[in-house]
Amino acid sequence: MDVELLVIQWLQAQLGSGVVVRDELDSNLLSELPTVQVERVAAGDDDGFRIDRACIDIDVYTATRSASIALSLQIRGLLLTQLPGSTTGGAVVGRVQTVTAPGARPYENTGLRRVGATYQLYSHPAS
Repeated sequence: MDVELLVIQWLQAQLGSGVVVRDELDSNLLSELPTVQVERVAAGDDDGFRIDRACIDIDVYTATRSASIALSLQIRGLLLTQLPGSTTGGAVVGRVQTVTAPGARPYENTGLRRVGATYQLYSHPAS
């Protein structure tokens, strides 16, 4: 079960076509705003059988700090209230918790603003 892909597809469906949700950034980032980057980080664990406790890092890129904060807070609300209990991407998501709340993160391109947060998702295969 690819939790990163699960979150990317679920968020894209929730946020709609006006937002790009992806795992990697490319050189066209300035022309693809707003962009949400989802990456599974090297943390979390499992129960050795079915439960995956994945840590997911989510960065939001927009032209302004306020827009990045607003979209990041919207994503946090969706993850905490809509994703738990859902079956998506062949998995059941049982719990989502915030590890680090949305906050400004540095980014070398001054034409962009980046806000990020980290979440832990508890999931298991749907079957």
